Amino acid sequence: MVLTALALCGHAQKYVVEKCMISFYSHAAIEDISAKNEKIASIFNAATGEIVFSIPISEFKFAKSLMQEHFNEKYMESDKYPKASFQGVIAGYDAQAKGAQQLKAKGKLTVHGVTKDVEIPGTLEKQGDKLSLKSKFIVILEDYNITRPQLLWKNIAEQVEVTVDISYKPQ
Repeated sequence: MVLTALALCGHAQKYVVEKCMISFYSHAAIEDISAKNEKIASIFNAATGEIVFSIPISEFKFAKSLMQEHFNEKYMESDKYPKASFQGVIAGYDAQAKGAQQLKAKGKLTVHGVTKDVEIPGTLEKQGDKLSLKSKFIVILEDYNITRPQLLWKNIAEQVEVTVDISYKPQ
C-alpha cells in the first residue's frame, strides 16, 4: 500500500508535453529567416527539476520550401544529425509558488552533433494541474560547427534567437 502511494506521488510530479512550439529567428542583411517546430518531446520532473528535450530537426517548417531544403541539407545535415536535444536541471522550481517563476536551466545542449554546457533563462508557471514553460535564448552557429557558406554570408546570421513555448500536462 505504501509503495503504491509513493509510486502515485512520484508519478504525479512528472510532466509531458501537451502543446509545444520551438521557433528560431535570425536577422541577416538580405533576408530574415524563421522556422517553427511543434513536434518536440519533453519530460519535466517537478520533484527533481530534471528536464529533457528531443527536437527533430527536419520538423522545422519555413515559409519557403527552398529555405527548409537548404536548412536540412546544407546547414543542419538532418540526415546525419536528425535531432537536437537538451538534458539538464531547472534549479529552484517551487510547485507551491503562485505566478511565473524566473528560473534557469543548466545542462547540455546538443545541436549538429556538438554538445555544450549551457545555462538557459526562462519562466515556469503552474496553471491548474498544468505547467507553462517559456524561454528565449541565443545559439551561436559556430559553437555547434554549423557553417555559413561564404557566398551566402549576408543571407545567414552568425546567431539565431530560439524561442520555446511549451504547455505540460501531468504524466
